[in-house]
Amino acid sequence: MSRLRVVRAFVLLTGFFLLGFVLLAALGALDWLLVSRAAAGAPTSLLQGGALTASLLLAVAIVQGMFAFLRAGRLRKEEGAVAVTPDAQPELWALVRAAAEATGEQPPDELYLDAQVNAAVSEASRMLGLLPGRRRMRIGVPLLVGMTVQQLRGVLAHEFGHYANLDTRLGGVIMRGRAAVLHTVEVFGRSQTWFHEAVGMLYVRYAHLYLRTSQAVGREQELAADRTAARHAGRDATVSSLRAMPVLDAAYEHYLTAYAGVGERLGVLPPRGEVYGGFRRMMAGRSLEDLAEFSAGQTPPRPHEYDSHPPIAERVALIQALPEDGRTAEPDDARPALTLLREADAVFTALEACTLGPTDSTVPRASWDDLVMARAVAEAQEESRPLQVATARALRAESADDRAGRPAGSVADDALPCLEDVLDAVDRGLLWMEIADRIPKPQQASWLTGASARNFVRPSVFNGLAGLVHLRLVQAGQVTPDLAWSGHSPGLALPGEWARHMDEALDAAVADTPDTALLRSLLAGVASEVAR
Repeated sequence: MSRLRVVRAFVLLTGFFLLGFVLLAALGALDWLLVSRAAAGAPTSLLQGGALTASLLLAVAIVQGMFAFLRAGRLRKEEGAVAVTPDAQPELWALVRAAAEATGEQPPDELYLDAQVNAAVSEASRMLGLLPGRRRMRIGVPLLVGMTVQQLRGVLAHEFGHYANLDTRLGGVIMRGRAAVLHTVEVFGRSQTWFHEAVGMLYVRYAHLYLRTSQAVGREQELAADRTAARHAGRDATVSSLRAMPVLDAAYEHYLTAYAGVGERLGVLPPRGEVYGGFRRMMAGRSLEDLAEFSAGQTPPRPHEYDSHPPIAERVALIQALPEDGRTAEPDDARPALTLLREADAVFTALEACTLGPTDSTVPRASWDDLVMARAVAEAQEESRPLQVATARALRAESADDRAGRPAGSVADDALPCLEDVLDAVDRGLLWMEIADRIPKPQQASWLTGASARNFVRPSVFNGLAGLVHLRLVQAGQVTPDLAWSGHSPGLALPGEWARHMDEALDAAVADTPDTALLRSLLAGVASEVAR
């Protein structure tokens, strides 16, 4: 049954290319009929002339599609990746070559490192994928950071296993053909003309038929590649690498958002080489179990309709069902895969230059500590401003000096009340009588009154007060940046008393009956420290 599916998919793949000849022949027959009628003396109408023009345009689109299909296997210029040579990275190349040899495949002609949680092999196939060609491999630096040598060996063997054709000689052709079909459909999708859309619709429908037929072949090859990895790296190491991939992916996404992007809103980048290199710091000394927190509770992404990858759980179960192989990792195999990389800092720096483009040299850089502090200040200012503006307007209303219709956003920064002014207004009972009503709320919440209104706006008041407190502590030099490489995200490390009692003090200040005593007591401690 497997061979029958492969043959059926191969026939459809050939038909995808021959579809162009069939369409050209049909258009040629139509044109010949129109021209013959004109030669026989039949009157030529404007409609016939338009048909000939449309036929020519459609023929051009068909030929472009055929060339796109034939050119799909050509290797394009690698972008967002750093080329590494055997002389520069001999240990990494040795691991790659060993994985290729173990699967009976030729090693890649070129090796690149990129910033993805992935590894892949591509090649310049010829004649609809029948003949292999020049081969490239890409390895994601996050895999080197988060995996052991043995796990990476399994990942590499899996990639070469796609091309080993252990089940059928046509299996590799089908996989290359899927890439060619998708590339052809993508070319038509980028075109905006009506004749490209008309021809593209036919190719897309045929592509769906081919992809559905070849999907089972692709899944079989995925599982065959897993078995190849198990033979080369060992059953347990392969299971470990399969389980590591989604965990690493979630951890890396968290790193890019919480750390690499910490200065994005400020237009500042981490130190040179640390945009991707900082991932090492977050990963230092952490096991896969520790990293699982980043993917906990996340819904697995919905697989693509024609995804050839079976679910990770299914793949793991099939590998675990294999007989015990008795293989244990050698001491060298248990070390981090990043140790295979020479001058890792230089590689991370070069990778930034490839992926960031002009931004790499034009955007200012700052230390991790300075980035965390600057972002904390910017966030505190943003969170506290609505409360300050609302308080300023409430104070003007209290003194009968409020200008009718003056919008909240028109209050100047130098006229905004300080933390003590806000607390004084709260103590005078203005929080729930005046201030809360002036804090911006979405339209759908504008009708709320009483307890419902207070509960809706309470988090905004809490965050506003917290922002004012953070700004005061920063000004007093009472906080330090906390990168929290072992935690969830960077922030500020508060003094002992504040760390223990700040939430309690803020909760009391924003209660239905506000009490600012504890918050004022903590602030008095800050003032005494500054006085010293």
